[in-house]
Amino acid sequence: QVQLVESGGGLVQPGGSLTLSCAAYGFTFSSYWMYWVRQAPGKGLEWVSSINTGGGTTYYADSVKGRFTISRDNAKNTLYLQMNTLKAENTAVYYCAKGVTLFQSQIRRLDDRGQGTQVTVSS
Repeated sequence: QVQLVESGGGLVQPGGSLTLSCAAYGFTFSSYWMYWVRQAPGKGLEWVSSINTGGGTTYYADSVKGRFTISRDNAKNTLYLQMNTLKAENTAVYYCAKGVTLFQSQIRRLDDRGQGTQVTVSS
C-alpha cells in the first residue's frame, strides 16, 4: 500500500526558507518520478515541481523557478523540497505525489499523494 508522509511545514516570514520532506512507503521509490504539488486556500491543486527516478532531471513551475529545489535520496526513500525566498503567495498545503500526468503544467491525473504539510508565509 502506497504511503507518502510529508513533514517540515510551518510558519515562516517572507524571504525565509523551509525544507519539506516526504517519506515514501509501500512501493519501489527509486522506480518512480516524484512530484510536489500544492493547494492554496480557495484554489485548486497546482503542480510545483517534478524529479526523475535518478534525481538528475528536474522541472519547476515558473512561479517557483530559481527559488525552490527538488531532490531525492533513493537510499532513504525520501523526497525533498528546499524553498527559499518564500513569498506570501507560496502559502499552501504542500503534497508529495506519484503517478502525476501533466499537460501544459496542469495536473491531469494524480494517483497518490500524502496528507500534506501546511506552509504559511506571513509576517
